[in-house]
Amino acid sequence: MTSAPLGLGLIGCGAFGAYVLDAVAGLPGLRVAAVADPDPRRAQPLGTRHGAAVRDGLDALLARPDVDVVAVATPPHTHADLSVRALRAGRHVFCEKPLALTTADAARVSAEAHRSGRVLVVDHVLRYNPLLRAVETLMDEGLLERPRRFLFENDAADEDLGSDHWFWDPARSGGIFLEHGVHFFDAARALLGSVPESVQATAVRRPGGPGGLVDMVAADAVHPGGVLAGHFHSFTHAHRAERQLMRLDHGFAESLITGWIPTRATVTAWTDDRGADRWERLPSRTTELFAVPGFPEGGEQRVSVRVERGAGGTAPVSGRGAVRTVPHRVETVLDLGGETAKARVYAGSVRAAFAELLHCAAHGGTPAADAHAGLTAVAVAVAATEAAATGTARPVVLPEGGTP
Repeated sequence: MTSAPLGLGLIGCGAFGAYVLDAVAGLPGLRVAAVADPDPRRAQPLGTRHGAAVRDGLDALLARPDVDVVAVATPPHTHADLSVRALRAGRHVFCEKPLALTTADAARVSAEAHRSGRVLVVDHVLRYNPLLRAVETLMDEGLLERPRRFLFENDAADEDLGSDHWFWDPARSGGIFLEHGVHFFDAARALLGSVPESVQATAVRRPGGPGGLVDMVAADAVHPGGVLAGHFHSFTHAHRAERQLMRLDHGFAESLITGWIPTRATVTAWTDDRGADRWERLPSRTTELFAVPGFPEGGEQRVSVRVERGAGGTAPVSGRGAVRTVPHRVETVLDLGGETAKARVYAGSVRAAFAELLHCAAHGGTPAADAHAGLTAVAVAVAATEAAATGTARPVVLPEGGTP
């Protein structure tokens, strides 16, 4: 026997809410039951497109017995309260990031998810990105060491963000570190395997005096073991001039990953004989390396490896106290289709996040982007925001009651 599909109710029928429904439509085990928004001009067309009932708010969604999962796609300042209400009503929750605008509110959501026994997944799409999953696999298998340094630079577009957009209002968005930076604070936690201990940060206002918008921010987060993570975000570019780069320093290797939705990585490594043999076998494992449950099959996926044996000689070399004999240079390209694959990979990552929610709802387990992951990312973002405001380093504090 197979269980009936879970019914999905969406709250927030703006552009992102529509994007979520389009991404998950047809996912096995899920049925779009209803959509809700105070503005019927937004809700009705979306409901019609997906054959879903139309309601005016969360209470009306929760009154429907066929809504088992609530997707929260409203502005950030509403996420915590809506998620708590849905969890208390016995629904699973898919929440757009950030989970909340304060650490206390994020802890409240995390505690409610634990108390209710429902599944909550935060839309930290990088957790479900096949490229980053492949890099994590290479680290888990020992081909790459955990990074000694993490760097992310994001020159994003403000072309669609007028001066009156809610994005610029910290009371509604939380500011850049919370509205957007949580993606990369969470990615750093996954790739480094740790939560930072403290953060220093800077915020820069657009020219025009103290009342100018904060459109550039930078943060340096210190992780245990002397690992430094640098995060830079600007919303100052035209769409066509956007650029992003993630750099992972693995000591004897480096990963350069492009795109805020990563689609291509170049890994350069120095290794020994056994390592060279293992790197050369990677192309035969392409499908396995990029496999993420729930991520749609198809699309261009490529792993290429070039090994220069003996390129560095046989004498031992050292770095930060580690001594190795690594004579062979390896250059590996992991590619999901380049920049043209961004839309497909983004939608596929949202779909994979939903697939994990459904799996955990049916079989138990903890999703990669659970409420605690959302809480941790918010705590780091809050510390960075406070550090930028005060000019002093701030500790990253996870409050009691926020852990699973």
